[in-house]
Amino acid sequence: MILTTFLVALLGAMAIGVPIAFALLISGAALMWQLDMFDAQILAQNLINGANSFPLLAVPFFMLAGEIMTVGGLSRRIVDFAMVLVGHVKGGLGYVTIITACLMAALSGSAVADAAAMTALLLPMMTAAGHDRKRSAGLIASAGIIAPVIPPSIGMIIFGVAANVSISKLFLAGILPGLMMGAALWVTWAWLVRREPITPQPRKSARDVLHAAREGIWALGMPVIIIVGLRFGVFTPTEAAVVAAVYSWFVSTFIYREMNLRSLYQVFLSSAKVSAVIMLLVAAAMVSAWLITVAGLPDRMVDLLEPLIGEPLLLMLAAMALVVLVGTAMDMTPTILILTPVLMPAVKAAGIDPVYFGVLFIINNAIGLITPPVGTVLNTVAGVGRLSMDDVTRGALPFLLAQLAVLFLLVLFPDLVLVPARWLY
Repeated sequence: MILTTFLVALLGAMAIGVPIAFALLISGAALMWQLDMFDAQILAQNLINGANSFPLLAVPFFMLAGEIMTVGGLSRRIVDFAMVLVGHVKGGLGYVTIITACLMAALSGSAVADAAAMTALLLPMMTAAGHDRKRSAGLIASAGIIAPVIPPSIGMIIFGVAANVSISKLFLAGILPGLMMGAALWVTWAWLVRREPITPQPRKSARDVLHAAREGIWALGMPVIIIVGLRFGVFTPTEAAVVAAVYSWFVSTFIYREMNLRSLYQVFLSSAKVSAVIMLLVAAAMVSAWLITVAGLPDRMVDLLEPLIGEPLLLMLAAMALVVLVGTAMDMTPTILILTPVLMPAVKAAGIDPVYFGVLFIINNAIGLITPPVGTVLNTVAGVGRLSMDDVTRGALPFLLAQLAVLFLLVLFPDLVLVPARWLY
Protein backbone atom coordinates (compact mmCIF):
# COMPACT_ATOMS: atom_id res chain seq x y z
CA MET A 1 0.00 0.00 0.00
CA ILE A 2 2.87 2.38 0.81
CA LEU A 3 4.56 1.76 -2.56
CA THR A 4 1.21 2.19 -4.34
CA THR A 5 0.61 5.51 -2.58
CA PHE A 6 4.06 6.78 -3.56
CA LEU A 7 3.78 5.73 -7.23
CA VAL A 8 0.19 6.94 -7.67
CA ALA A 9 1.05 10.35 -6.19
CA LEU A 10 4.26 10.70 -8.22
CA LEU A 11 2.96 9.47 -11.58
CA GLY A 12 -0.40 11.19 -11.12
CA ALA A 13 1.24 14.55 -10.47
CA MET A 14 3.55 14.11 -13.47
CA ALA A 15 0.60 13.07 -15.66
CA ILE A 16 -1.20 16.38 -15.07
CA GLY A 17 1.92 18.37 -15.89
CA VAL A 18 3.37 19.10 -12.45
CA PRO A 19 7.19 19.61 -12.69
CA ILE A 20 9.12 16.57 -11.46
CA ALA A 21 10.62 18.36 -8.43
CA PHE A 22 7.17 19.35 -7.16
CA ALA A 23 5.77 15.92 -8.06
CA LEU A 24 8.44 14.40 -5.80
CA LEU A 25 7.40 16.72 -2.98
CA ILE A 26 3.75 15.78 -3.50
CA SER A 27 4.60 12.07 -3.40
CA GLY A 28 6.66 12.67 -0.26
CA ALA A 29 3.75 14.45 1.41
CA ALA A 30 1.43 11.61 0.37
CA LEU A 31 3.82 9.09 1.92
CA MET A 32 3.94 11.08 5.17
CA TRP A 33 0.15 11.17 5.21
CA GLN A 34 -0.03 7.42 4.60
CA LEU A 35 2.46 6.80 7.44
CA ASP A 36 0.40 9.07 9.72
CA MET A 37 3.38 11.35 10.34
CA PHE A 38 2.59 14.39 8.21
CA ASP A 39 4.43 17.45 9.44
CA ALA A 40 5.17 20.39 7.13
CA GLN A 41 8.16 21.38 9.27
CA ILE A 42 9.80 17.97 8.86
CA LEU A 43 9.13 18.16 5.12
CA ALA A 44 10.82 21.57 4.91
CA GLN A 45 13.79 20.47 7.04
CA ASN A 46 14.45 17.45 4.84
CA LEU A 47 14.10 19.61 1.73
CA ILE A 48 16.80 21.96 3.00
CA ASN A 49 19.02 19.13 4.21
CA GLY A 50 18.70 17.45 0.81
CA ALA A 51 20.65 20.26 -0.86
CA ASN A 52 22.89 21.04 2.12
CA SER A 53 25.75 18.82 1.00
CA PHE A 54 29.38 19.78 0.36
CA PRO A 55 29.86 17.24 -2.49
CA LEU A 56 26.83 18.70 -4.29
CA LEU A 57 28.67 22.04 -4.57
CA ALA A 58 30.50 20.37 -7.46
CA VAL A 59 27.33 20.49 -9.57
CA PRO A 60 27.04 24.29 -10.05
CA PHE A 61 30.79 24.66 -10.53
CA PHE A 62 30.97 21.97 -13.22
CA MET A 63 27.92 23.53 -14.88
CA LEU A 64 29.72 26.89 -14.79
CA ALA A 65 32.85 25.33 -16.29
CA GLY A 66 30.80 23.83 -19.11
CA GLU A 67 29.14 27.16 -19.93
CA ILE A 68 32.48 28.98 -19.91
CA MET A 69 33.96 26.26 -22.12
CA THR A 70 31.29 26.86 -24.78
CA VAL A 71 31.32 30.68 -24.68
CA GLY A 72 35.07 31.05 -24.18
CA GLY A 73 36.16 29.11 -27.26
CA LEU A 74 37.40 25.91 -25.62
CA SER A 75 34.74 23.74 -27.31
CA ARG A 76 35.50 25.16 -30.76
CA ARG A 77 39.22 24.53 -30.39
CA ILE A 78 38.58 20.95 -29.35
CA VAL A 79 36.52 20.48 -32.54
CA ASP A 80 39.30 22.05 -34.62
CA PHE A 81 41.88 19.75 -33.06
CA ALA A 82 39.79 16.64 -33.75
CA MET A 83 39.18 17.89 -37.30
CA VAL A 84 42.84 18.05 -38.24
CA LEU A 85 43.40 14.56 -36.82
CA VAL A 86 40.66 12.59 -38.59
CA GLY A 87 38.77 15.04 -40.80
CA HIS A 88 40.40 13.63 -43.96
CA VAL A 89 39.11 10.07 -43.40
CA LYS A 90 35.87 9.02 -45.12
CA GLY A 91 33.14 9.89 -42.64
CA GLY A 92 35.75 11.88 -40.78
CA LEU A 93 33.25 14.36 -39.37
CA GLY A 94 31.54 11.50 -37.53
CA TYR A 95 34.85 10.51 -35.96
CA VAL A 96 35.42 14.17 -35.12
CA THR A 97 32.08 14.12 -33.31
CA ILE A 98 33.07 11.07 -31.25
CA ILE A 99 36.52 12.41 -30.34
CA THR A 100 35.02 15.80 -29.48
CA ALA A 101 32.37 14.14 -27.29
CA CYS A 102 35.01 12.24 -25.29
CA LEU A 103 37.15 15.35 -24.84
CA MET A 104 34.22 17.60 -23.92
CA ALA A 105 32.92 14.95 -21.52
CA ALA A 106 36.16 15.35 -19.62
CA LEU A 107 35.46 19.07 -19.30
CA SER A 108 31.80 19.57 -18.39
CA GLY A 109 30.04 16.35 -17.30
CA SER A 110 26.70 17.49 -18.75
CA ALA A 111 25.19 15.50 -21.61
CA VAL A 112 22.70 18.22 -22.54
CA ALA A 113 25.33 20.96 -22.67
CA ASP A 114 27.74 18.85 -24.74
CA ALA A 115 25.04 17.70 -27.15
CA ALA A 116 23.80 21.27 -27.67
CA ALA A 117 27.30 22.56 -28.35
CA MET A 118 28.16 19.73 -30.76
CA THR A 119 24.85 20.11 -32.61
CA ALA A 120 25.45 23.81 -33.17
CA LEU A 121 29.07 23.28 -34.24
CA LEU A 122 29.05 19.98 -36.14
CA LEU A 123 25.57 19.25 -37.52
CA PRO A 124 25.73 22.00 -40.20
CA MET A 125 29.20 20.81 -41.21
CA MET A 126 28.07 17.17 -41.47
CA THR A 127 25.01 18.15 -43.51
CA ALA A 128 27.10 20.30 -45.85
CA ALA A 129 29.53 17.40 -46.35
CA GLY A 130 26.68 15.21 -47.60
CA HIS A 131 25.97 13.07 -44.54
CA ASP A 132 22.40 12.05 -43.79
CA ARG A 133 21.09 14.77 -41.46
CA LYS A 134 19.00 12.42 -39.30
CA ARG A 135 21.85 9.95 -38.84
CA SER A 136 24.28 12.77 -38.07
CA ALA A 137 21.93 14.16 -35.42
CA GLY A 138 21.51 10.66 -33.98
CA LEU A 139 25.29 10.25 -33.74
CA ILE A 140 25.66 13.62 -32.00
CA ALA A 141 22.93 12.73 -29.48
CA SER A 142 24.47 9.31 -28.81
CA ALA A 143 27.93 10.79 -28.41
CA GLY A 144 26.59 13.42 -26.02
CA ILE A 145 25.60 10.78 -23.45
CA ILE A 146 29.26 9.89 -22.90
CA ALA A 147 29.47 13.05 -20.76
CA PRO A 148 27.82 11.56 -17.63
CA VAL A 149 30.23 8.59 -17.70
CA ILE A 150 33.70 10.08 -18.26
CA PRO A 151 34.75 12.24 -15.30
CA PRO A 152 33.83 14.83 -14.22
CA SER A 153 30.25 13.54 -14.15
CA ILE A 154 27.33 15.37 -12.55
CA GLY A 155 25.36 12.12 -12.49
CA MET A 156 28.11 10.37 -10.56
CA ILE A 157 28.23 13.20 -8.05
CA ILE A 158 24.49 12.86 -7.41
CA PHE A 159 24.71 9.05 -7.19
CA GLY A 160 27.71 9.24 -4.85
CA VAL A 161 25.80 11.54 -2.50
CA ALA A 162 22.61 9.45 -2.63
CA ALA A 163 24.40 6.09 -2.21
CA ASN A 164 27.21 7.27 0.09
CA VAL A 165 29.83 5.99 -2.36
CA SER A 166 33.22 7.60 -3.03
CA ILE A 167 32.79 10.09 -5.87
CA SER A 168 36.51 10.02 -6.65
CA LYS A 169 36.38 6.25 -7.15
CA LEU A 170 33.30 6.59 -9.34
CA PHE A 171 35.10 9.18 -11.46
CA LEU A 172 38.17 7.01 -11.97
CA ALA A 173 36.12 3.86 -12.60
CA GLY A 174 34.12 5.62 -15.33
CA ILE A 175 37.07 6.42 -17.61
CA LEU A 176 37.41 3.08 -19.45
CA PRO A 177 33.63 2.42 -19.81
CA GLY A 178 33.20 5.91 -21.24
CA LEU A 179 35.95 5.26 -23.79
CA MET A 180 34.30 1.92 -24.61
CA MET A 181 31.07 3.77 -25.37
CA GLY A 182 33.02 6.00 -27.73
CA ALA A 183 34.65 2.96 -29.38
CA ALA A 184 31.21 1.37 -29.90
CA LEU A 185 30.01 4.53 -31.66
CA TRP A 186 33.19 4.57 -33.76
CA VAL A 187 32.62 1.01 -35.02
CA THR A 188 28.92 1.63 -35.65
CA TRP A 189 29.58 4.85 -37.57
CA ALA A 190 32.28 3.13 -39.66
CA TRP A 191 29.79 0.41 -40.58
CA LEU A 192 27.01 2.84 -41.50
CA VAL A 193 29.09 5.39 -43.41
CA ARG A 194 30.91 2.94 -45.67
CA ARG A 195 28.18 3.17 -48.35
CA GLU A 196 27.57 6.91 -48.16
CA PRO A 197 28.81 8.84 -51.23
CA ILE A 198 31.03 11.14 -49.19
CA THR A 199 34.16 12.83 -50.49
CA PRO A 200 36.68 13.13 -47.63
CA GLN A 201 38.22 16.49 -46.87
CA PRO A 202 41.85 17.08 -47.86
CA ARG A 203 44.44 15.89 -45.37
CA LYS A 204 45.75 18.71 -43.22
CA SER A 205 49.44 19.53 -43.29
CA ALA A 206 51.74 18.91 -40.35
CA ARG A 207 51.80 22.67 -39.86
CA ASP A 208 48.00 22.75 -39.51
CA VAL A 209 48.08 19.87 -37.03
CA LEU A 210 50.73 21.62 -34.97
CA HIS A 211 48.78 24.89 -35.02
CA ALA A 212 45.53 23.18 -33.91
CA ALA A 213 47.39 21.33 -31.16
CA ARG A 214 48.98 24.56 -29.96
CA GLU A 215 45.61 26.35 -29.98
CA GLY A 216 43.85 23.50 -28.20
CA ILE A 217 46.50 22.59 -25.66
CA TRP A 218 44.97 24.82 -22.99
CA ALA A 219 41.53 23.26 -23.47
CA LEU A 220 42.98 19.75 -23.50
CA GLY A 221 44.94 20.45 -20.34
CA MET A 222 41.87 20.75 -18.11
CA PRO A 223 40.85 17.04 -18.05
CA VAL A 224 44.46 16.08 -17.40
CA ILE A 225 44.62 18.41 -14.42
CA ILE A 226 41.33 17.07 -13.01
CA ILE A 227 42.11 13.36 -13.44
CA VAL A 228 45.69 13.62 -12.19
CA GLY A 229 44.57 15.75 -9.25
CA LEU A 230 41.90 13.22 -8.26
CA ARG A 231 44.23 10.25 -8.79
CA PHE A 232 46.89 11.62 -6.47
CA GLY A 233 44.54 13.17 -3.94
CA VAL A 234 45.49 16.77 -4.66
CA PHE A 235 41.84 17.82 -4.44
CA THR A 236 38.39 16.38 -3.85
CA PRO A 237 35.73 16.22 -6.62
CA THR A 238 34.14 19.42 -5.26
CA GLU A 239 37.48 21.21 -5.28
CA ALA A 240 38.11 19.80 -8.78
CA ALA A 241 34.92 21.52 -9.93
CA VAL A 242 36.19 24.86 -8.62
CA VAL A 243 39.55 24.29 -10.30
CA ALA A 244 37.75 23.51 -13.59
CA ALA A 245 35.63 26.66 -13.41
CA VAL A 246 38.55 28.95 -12.54
CA TYR A 247 40.86 27.32 -15.10
CA SER A 248 38.31 27.60 -17.93
CA TRP A 249 37.61 31.25 -17.00
CA PHE A 250 41.32 32.09 -16.93
CA VAL A 251 42.00 30.44 -20.29
CA SER A 252 38.92 32.01 -21.93
CA THR A 253 39.66 35.51 -20.61
CA PHE A 254 43.44 35.88 -20.63
CA ILE A 255 44.69 33.34 -23.19
CA TYR A 256 41.95 32.96 -25.81
CA ARG A 257 40.53 36.42 -24.96
CA GLU A 258 37.01 35.47 -26.05
CA MET A 259 35.26 36.31 -22.79
CA ASN A 260 34.52 39.70 -21.25
CA LEU A 261 32.51 40.91 -18.27
CA ARG A 262 29.25 41.06 -20.19
CA SER A 263 29.53 37.47 -21.46
CA LEU A 264 30.68 36.35 -18.01
CA TYR A 265 27.45 37.71 -16.52
CA GLN A 266 25.39 35.74 -19.04
CA VAL A 267 27.43 32.60 -18.31
CA PHE A 268 26.82 32.97 -14.56
CA LEU A 269 23.11 33.55 -15.17
CA SER A 270 22.72 30.54 -17.48
CA SER A 271 24.65 28.13 -15.27
CA ALA A 272 22.79 29.36 -12.17
CA LYS A 273 19.41 28.66 -13.79
CA VAL A 274 20.37 25.12 -14.78
CA SER A 275 22.03 24.44 -11.42
CA ALA A 276 18.94 25.68 -9.57
CA VAL A 277 16.76 23.18 -11.43
CA ILE A 278 19.12 20.31 -10.65
CA MET A 279 19.53 21.26 -6.98
CA LEU A 280 15.76 21.61 -6.48
CA LEU A 281 15.35 18.15 -7.99
CA VAL A 282 18.01 16.75 -5.68
CA ALA A 283 16.49 18.39 -2.59
CA ALA A 284 12.96 17.20 -3.43
CA ALA A 285 14.15 13.68 -4.22
CA MET A 286 16.05 13.51 -0.94
CA VAL A 287 12.74 14.08 0.87
CA SER A 288 11.21 11.12 -0.96
CA ALA A 289 14.36 9.04 -0.40
CA TRP A 290 14.21 9.70 3.36
CA LEU A 291 10.54 8.73 3.51
CA ILE A 292 11.16 5.64 1.37
CA THR A 293 13.75 4.56 3.94
CA VAL A 294 11.46 5.35 6.89
CA ALA A 295 8.67 3.32 5.26
CA GLY A 296 11.00 0.33 4.93
CA LEU A 297 10.69 0.06 1.13
CA PRO A 298 14.38 -0.83 0.64
CA ASP A 299 13.96 -3.81 3.01
CA ARG A 300 10.90 -4.89 1.07
CA MET A 301 12.85 -4.61 -2.17
CA VAL A 302 15.57 -6.81 -0.67
CA ASP A 303 12.91 -9.37 0.27
CA LEU A 304 11.44 -9.17 -3.23
CA LEU A 305 14.83 -9.70 -4.87
CA GLU A 306 15.99 -12.31 -2.35
CA PRO A 307 15.85 -15.16 -4.93
CA LEU A 308 18.37 -13.19 -7.05
CA ILE A 309 20.72 -12.11 -4.26
CA GLY A 310 22.65 -15.37 -4.55
CA GLU A 311 23.02 -14.73 -8.31
CA PRO A 312 24.70 -11.32 -8.73
CA LEU A 313 24.63 -11.55 -12.54
CA LEU A 314 20.88 -12.10 -12.63
CA LEU A 315 20.37 -9.33 -10.07
CA MET A 316 22.40 -6.92 -12.20
CA LEU A 317 20.45 -7.87 -15.32
CA ALA A 318 17.15 -7.34 -13.48
CA ALA A 319 18.31 -3.98 -12.07
CA MET A 320 19.56 -2.78 -15.46
CA ALA A 321 16.30 -3.82 -17.14
CA LEU A 322 14.37 -1.84 -14.52
CA VAL A 323 16.51 1.26 -15.07
CA VAL A 324 16.13 1.01 -18.87
CA LEU A 325 12.36 0.85 -18.43
CA VAL A 326 12.24 3.80 -16.00
CA GLY A 327 14.68 5.78 -18.15
CA THR A 328 12.22 5.87 -21.05
CA ALA A 329 9.78 7.89 -18.93
CA MET A 330 11.96 9.86 -16.51
CA ASP A 331 15.01 12.10 -16.70
CA MET A 332 18.40 11.11 -15.35
CA THR A 333 18.54 13.03 -12.08
CA PRO A 334 15.18 11.94 -10.62
CA THR A 335 15.80 8.35 -11.75
CA ILE A 336 19.10 8.30 -9.87
CA LEU A 337 17.61 9.82 -6.75
CA ILE A 338 14.50 7.63 -6.65
CA LEU A 339 16.02 4.25 -7.54
CA THR A 340 19.34 4.52 -5.68
CA PRO A 341 17.94 4.12 -2.12
CA VAL A 342 15.68 1.32 -3.35
CA LEU A 343 18.29 -0.74 -5.20
CA MET A 344 21.44 -0.20 -3.13
CA PRO A 345 20.45 -2.43 -0.17
CA ALA A 346 19.87 -5.37 -2.54
CA VAL A 347 23.14 -4.62 -4.37
CA LYS A 348 25.10 -4.62 -1.10
CA ALA A 349 23.34 -7.78 0.12
CA ALA A 350 24.40 -9.54 -3.10
CA GLY A 351 28.04 -8.52 -2.55
CA ILE A 352 28.21 -6.39 -5.70
CA ASP A 353 30.85 -3.66 -5.62
CA PRO A 354 28.93 -0.35 -5.12
CA VAL A 355 31.36 1.53 -7.39
CA TYR A 356 30.89 -1.04 -10.17
CA PHE A 357 27.12 -0.87 -9.78
CA GLY A 358 27.27 2.93 -9.73
CA VAL A 359 29.17 3.10 -13.03
CA LEU A 360 26.72 0.76 -14.79
CA PHE A 361 23.79 2.55 -13.18
CA ILE A 362 25.03 5.88 -14.56
CA ILE A 363 25.68 4.39 -18.02
CA ASN A 364 22.14 3.04 -18.03
CA ASN A 365 20.70 6.38 -16.98
CA ALA A 366 22.80 8.10 -19.66
CA ILE A 367 21.33 5.77 -22.28
CA GLY A 368 17.91 6.81 -20.99
CA LEU A 369 18.69 10.32 -22.24
CA ILE A 370 18.34 9.07 -25.85
CA THR A 371 15.35 6.77 -25.35
CA PRO A 372 11.92 8.17 -26.28
CA PRO A 373 9.48 9.50 -25.30
CA VAL A 374 11.31 11.69 -22.74
CA GLY A 375 14.90 11.54 -24.07
CA THR A 376 16.25 14.89 -22.86
CA VAL A 377 19.27 14.79 -25.17
CA LEU A 378 17.08 13.79 -28.13
CA ASN A 379 14.91 16.85 -27.46
CA THR A 380 17.98 19.06 -27.14
CA VAL A 381 19.49 17.93 -30.45
CA ALA A 382 16.10 18.17 -32.17
CA GLY A 383 15.61 21.72 -30.87
CA VAL A 384 19.08 23.03 -31.70
CA GLY A 385 19.25 21.16 -35.02
CA ARG A 386 15.68 22.10 -36.04
CA LEU A 387 14.65 18.49 -36.56
CA SER A 388 11.67 16.52 -35.37
CA MET A 389 12.05 14.24 -32.35
CA ASP A 390 11.11 11.24 -34.54
CA ASP A 391 13.89 12.01 -37.03
CA VAL A 392 16.56 12.23 -34.34
CA THR A 393 15.23 9.05 -32.70
CA ARG A 394 15.46 7.09 -35.94
CA GLY A 395 18.95 8.40 -36.56
CA ALA A 396 20.07 7.46 -33.05
CA LEU A 397 18.65 3.91 -33.08
CA PRO A 398 21.76 2.01 -34.33
CA PHE A 399 23.97 3.95 -31.92
CA LEU A 400 21.53 3.30 -29.06
CA LEU A 401 21.81 -0.45 -29.75
CA ALA A 402 25.62 -0.13 -29.70
CA GLN A 403 25.53 1.59 -26.29
CA LEU A 404 23.20 -1.09 -24.91
CA ALA A 405 25.64 -3.72 -26.19
CA VAL A 406 28.43 -2.04 -24.20
CA LEU A 407 26.24 -2.03 -21.09
CA PHE A 408 25.44 -5.73 -21.52
CA LEU A 409 29.14 -6.51 -22.00
CA LEU A 410 30.01 -4.71 -18.76
CA VAL A 411 27.30 -6.63 -16.91
CA LEU A 412 28.71 -9.95 -18.15
CA PHE A 413 32.35 -9.02 -17.47
CA PRO A 414 32.64 -6.85 -14.33
CA ASP A 415 36.44 -6.92 -14.48
CA LEU A 416 36.30 -4.55 -17.45
CA VAL A 417 35.31 -1.92 -14.89
CA LEU A 418 36.87 -3.23 -11.68
CA VAL A 419 40.42 -4.07 -12.80
CA PRO A 420 41.26 -0.69 -14.39
CA ALA A 421 39.46 1.09 -11.55
CA ARG A 422 41.56 -0.64 -8.90
CA TRP A 423 44.72 0.31 -10.76
CA LEU A 424 43.61 3.94 -10.99
CA TYR A 425 42.67 4.09 -7.29
